[in-house]
Amino acid sequence: MDKIIIHGARQHNLKNIDLELPKNKLIVITGPSGSGKSSLAFDTIYAEGQRRYVESLSAYARQFLGIMEKPDVDSIEGLSPAIAIDQKTTSKNPRSTVGTITEIYDYLRLLFARVGKAYCPECGTEISSQSAQEISENIMKLPQGTKIQILAPIVRGQKGEHKETLERIKRLGYPRVRIDSEIYLTEEIPKLDKNKKHTIEIVVDRITIKEGIRTRVNDSVEQALKLSDGLVIVNLVEEGKDLIYSEKFACPVHNFSISEISPRLFS
Repeated sequence: MDKIIIHGARQHNLKNIDLELPKNKLIVITGPSGSGKSSLAFDTIYAEGQRRYVESLSAYARQFLGIMEKPDVDSIEGLSPAIAIDQKTTSKNPRSTVGTITEIYDYLRLLFARVGKAYCPECGTEISSQSAQEISENIMKLPQGTKIQILAPIVRGQKGEHKETLERIKRLGYPRVRIDSEIYLTEEIPKLDKNKKHTIEIVVDRITIKEGIRTRVNDSVEQALKLSDGLVIVNLVEEGKDLIYSEKFACPVHNFSISEISPRLFS
């Protein structure tokens, strides 16, 4: 049976109610004080489930367990053995939770830390960190002949003419820069509208994926990470698609960051 069927529940302040509850679902019983929430959950469903379970045990086992009285109810069908955690305080520690009371808290912390994934609350992008070597390995997995540009984002969605930033890029000796998705030679950059938001990315290298360029890719990735404080963009030229990688445990789009996932995060 996939549901619990209750007929004629009159325990305490229940008024001869009939009710069907689905099994294997999270059910919340709500209502004002005195409406019978606890009478239904604890004094009827749990009490009858526990009573039936204890009665199924041997006489020897029953002597160690208290037998609960049968609740005032006509019938309950589909009931399984029940476990209940009372809403009353069972510990003097006000910070006790279901996890600490049932002693599964430490196991949950370890589980979340080892297999959990973090996501940016702004865009839902998975938050992860990769070393320069790992980023380079991902790049080298692209199909042979793929043309890419390795970019270092310097300015991201900020208003201004950014004259000092552009001059610094020229001094660093990089010949190309991408501004608002357009590629320019550093000697031919147009004047930027100071009232509009701009994104400026240094073109660190332009590469065609092939054998024997792993060292070059790794060097370019390291340069990009250093210039942009931990971010690198790999532009797939023919597809017009950007792959964004982060050296930090942060969202590469919104820069939302957290500490690396460990059990202490769930303390």
